[in-house]
Amino acid sequence: MSKYLLDKFLYTVDRDPELVERYRDDPAGTVTWWEAEMANKLLNCTSDERTTWLAFTEEERTALSECDHVALFGLGAHPFLTLTLFIAMFERDHGPLEYQLAYAKAMEHITLPYPDIAT
Repeated sequence: MSKYLLDKFLYTVDRDPELVERYRDDPAGTVTWWEAEMANKLLNCTSDERTTWLAFTEEERTALSECDHVALFGLGAHPFLTLTLFIAMFERDHGPLEYQLAYAKAMEHITLPYPDIAT
C-alpha cells in the first residue's frame, strides 16, 4: 500500500480541470491511464525523469475507481485531498454544502484512532 501514491493521484488530478472531468466521466479508465502514464513520473521534475516501482494495490485501484472516499480514508489517503477533488467532481450535482455534509455523514462511523494519514 502506498499512501504517497494515493495522495499523488488525488493531488495531481484535482489540480487539472481536464483530469477532474475525465475522472468524473470515467473513473476506472482514468485510474488505469494515470497509473500507467503518470504514477511513476516525479513531481515537479522534467517529463523524462521517472521511477519504476510505484503501483496501486488492487484495493487502492478499486477504491479510486469507485470514488469511495471512505475506503480511501481507511487506506490512508488524506481526507482533505479526497474532499477537494470530490467537491470539484460532485458538488455541482448537489445544493449548497449538500455534498460536503453527505461526505461527512458517510464517514461519521469512523472513530479514533483514525488511520495514519502521514506520508
